Amino acid sequence: MNEVFYNIITRRSVRKFADSPVPDDILEEILTAGLYAPSAMNTQPWLLTVVRHPEKLESLRKAIAKALDRPDYHKFYGAPVLVIVTVPADYRHGIADTACVLENMFLAAHAENVGSVWINQLKDCCNDPEVRSILTSFGIPEDHVCYGCGAFGYADGDIPTDRVNKGKINYVP
Repeated sequence: MNEVFYNIITRRSVRKFADSPVPDDILEEILTAGLYAPSAMNTQPWLLTVVRHPEKLESLRKAIAKALDRPDYHKFYGAPVLVIVTVPADYRHGIADTACVLENMFLAAHAENVGSVWINQLKDCCNDPEVRSILTSFGIPEDHVCYGCGAFGYADGDIPTDRVNKGKINYVP
């Protein structure tokens, strides 16, 4: 089986991470894969913001929990790295382009035995004043929005290998 295809069909989301850090060289590969994602008309409008400090992750988690009125909101499944993908708010292809960036990073991470999972709560609250203040402190421009983030790290435990595919293929005769 082709190595790329094998990587695609074996990748799974990880929802419990070990405390082990992701080495800088591997993280750089993952981020670079994101930068090489396709984008509408090759605009590449994204900014990838990497958060690795536990106290900054915790402050963001608390702000999201408050903004969404979800006191039990998880701490990004305990991942040691959160990559926040943002695009200008007026960019109409932001959702699709963000998805391409994250998928490239997820596949690159899987190829390096690093787990990943999509985090989408920021799309609903990135303009909440407290959340926005934290994002701004991270260097994210005020005119950027977030449609998705990626949590990365090494899995704490086994990753399921089975998967039921629910999607369908429709061939037009």
